[in-house]
Parts: sequence; C-alpha cells; structure tokens
Amino acid sequence: MNEERVLALAGLFQATSLAQQLANDGRCDEGAMDASLGSIFRIDAPSVVDVYGGVSGVRLGLRNLIAQLDENGRDMAITRMAVTVIRLERNLARQPDLLNKLQQGIVSAQRQVEHFGIGSTQVVSRLAELYSSTLSTLKPRVMVTGNPQQLQQMNMVERVRANLLAAVRSAVLWRQVGGRQWQLVLYRRQCSMLARGLLTGTTLDNG
Repeated sequence: MNEERVLALAGLFQATSLAQQLANDGRCDEGAMDASLGSIFRIDAPSVVDVYGGVSGVRLGLRNLIAQLDENGRDMAITRMAVTVIRLERNLARQPDLLNKLQQGIVSAQRQVEHFGIGSTQVVSRLAELYSSTLSTLKPRVMVTGNPQQLQQMNMVERVRANLLAAVRSAVLWRQVGGRQWQLVLYRRQCSMLARGLLTGTTLDNG
C-alpha cells in the first residue's frame, strides 16, 4: 500500500460519506464536496494528489478512512457503499460504450462548471443525471439509506448521486494506481498509518 492508493481510497470514502451525510441530515461539508466533485473533471491531473487539489481536499476522506479501518469507529453503511462502488467500477470497466458515454458527459458538464461553478445546482443536477443514465444501469446498485424526508427531495437525491459519481471516479483512480480489494484486508494497518501520516501533514500545513 502506498500514499497514492491511500489518497484515492480517501477520495472514495469521502464521497461515500458525503452521500451518507446528505441522506441522513440533508447537509454535508461543502468544501469537501467541492473537492470531490472537482475530482471528476481532473482527468489528466499529473498525480493523484492533484486530482483532489491537494491533500487538504481529502482531509474528510482520510478521517473517514481511518475510522473505517478502526474496528470501533466503523460506519457499516459507508463501508458497504464503498465496497459496492469498487465492484461497480469493475463492471463499468467491462462496458466500453458506457464508459465512453460517461466520459463524454463529463466533458460536456465541464462547460457548465466554467459557467456556473463546481457546487452549483446546475452542475450537481447534470452530474446526477449522468450517474443515473450510466452507472445506475449497472449492477451492483449502490443503495443509499437515510432519512426518508431527505431522500424524497429531488435536489437532495441529485446531490447524493453527484457524490456517488465522484466515488466511482476515485474507485477508477484507485484501480489505476494498483489498488485491489484484498489490500483493504491485508494492508489495513499500513493503510491506517499512511492515512494518519497524510492527515497529520495536512493539519500542519493548514495550521
């Protein structure tokens, strides 16, 4: 396990935890969500850390990853979601037409980002629609449970789906840097130590 894989995993756990926060409470860490959604568009970033705009972009994800690796702090809903996203990414990789459709959709959504901004309702709605028309058609389906009052609101559902698209982006990235599901079990302690080191570094950087 290396730092690049840990950062990509942190990106995955950040996006799934944001989706869970929204489903439960109807709100989430907006700065973290902007960093997660931003990662969808940084296709040609020179390094993993640049995909998130720096380590501070996945600070919430690093905290969540540490909690999930720690027996006592684990939130099984987030863990289940993350594992499902990893499996979903594998299925996506076997569907070149769908992958192409997704990539084209991201390119066209980029124009809206430039016009309205990354966290705008227009961009979130576009990303949610893209998730529904591509990834939602594949198995396994990512199940998000939460407060029914929140999940009945269309704008909340769109924010959840946009974060799930960001989660898949991180799963793709994780796979690209050599991430495999068995590593989560075998290198759990090493992964936790690296995540703590990265988190300490970003905390020092930010005072």
